[in-house]
Amino acid sequence: MSSAIYPIEGVLLGRARVPGTLYPVIVTVRGGDLVDITAKGMATVRDIAESADPAGYVTQAKGETIGSAEAIVANSWARGQDAGTPSLLSPIDLQAIKASGVTFVVSLLERVIEEQARGDKGRADALRGDILALIGTDLSELVPGSDTAMRVKAALVDKGVWSQYLEVGFGPDAEIFTKAPTMASVGFGADVGLHPISSWNNPEPEVALLVSSAGAIVGATLGNDVNLRDVEGRSALLLGKAKDNNASASLGPFVRLFDGAFTLDTISRAEIALRVEGEDGFVLDGHSSMSQISRSPEALVAATIGRHHQYPDGLVLYLGTMFAPVKDRDGAGKGFTHKLGDTVSISTSSLGTLSNRVNLSTIAPPWTYGTSHLLRDLAGANLL
Repeated sequence: MSSAIYPIEGVLLGRARVPGTLYPVIVTVRGGDLVDITAKGMATVRDIAESADPAGYVTQAKGETIGSAEAIVANSWARGQDAGTPSLLSPIDLQAIKASGVTFVVSLLERVIEEQARGDKGRADALRGDILALIGTDLSELVPGSDTAMRVKAALVDKGVWSQYLEVGFGPDAEIFTKAPTMASVGFGADVGLHPISSWNNPEPEVALLVSSAGAIVGATLGNDVNLRDVEGRSALLLGKAKDNNASASLGPFVRLFDGAFTLDTISRAEIALRVEGEDGFVLDGHSSMSQISRSPEALVAATIGRHHQYPDGLVLYLGTMFAPVKDRDGAGKGFTHKLGDTVSISTSSLGTLSNRVNLSTIAPPWTYGTSHLLRDLAGANLL
């Protein structure tokens, strides 16, 4: 696990569980301390994201120190958490949790391979070579929806390499889906869940944007869009089963709010690093370069929210990944898949590091605290 859990600079916003407090508290980092800034009318991340100047509000908000950030981060990661010490939660609350797929050309290629291979890891390797030879062009130069992109799509279809992923990769419309229900995401240090039917799965290291109900992009965080490759490979209609399971959406450790020093341009240049460390000694390193994204973050947000679809409490949008794990784990041709106990760390200098351990969705702590519980607890504390 990386030691740079959160950036020293920047305006950070998150949520924490505090002993003796029923509701999750809203926190920021100041001088190495975690500070509770929960206030009446500003008791949710949603409320702050909807304000006129979220970064300005957090910077000026009054608060009470609940402990050192280092100690709370350590407790959040510990296998046996100290019940008397606060711990981090997912840094969002009432926002819809959305995701975009096939936003990088490498991701597109892997989705086509998954579908063609129908969950067979050995066949996937052979298909990967065949398709790359067939394309004969630099996919990174293709603009979705352009004449050139549509010609490449037509050539692939003519050769029998048909996939509905070609449409969202090359066509004018982005793939946007619901990753998890509101309040269902997990944060730094939590288990991430795999559905027990899956035998071929992987992490997806991504940047996720915090978007207000007006469509304004107000901040960003890191995300792990846990994916079941075999399930999605069987049929795209199984996307919900492949993507939305208990503890399958991880976000954190904090949202970094946009200000003069941290902007969408910072995100567009980010290099996202991934490390998977297994209890069997296996190590996988990967990366995702936001500069290689095929559709801009602004375009993906516009495809999600607008006159065609409103989100009164805002949303968080995973932007997709170019990472595609092909390193063999248990022998030649067997590819990569998770094992229980894997540590997954996703990091970039501007946002810190999001670390989680892999478990089954049936064993990870069940999701029991929803929107109704949050609103009742905040009302009981006279914070609404």
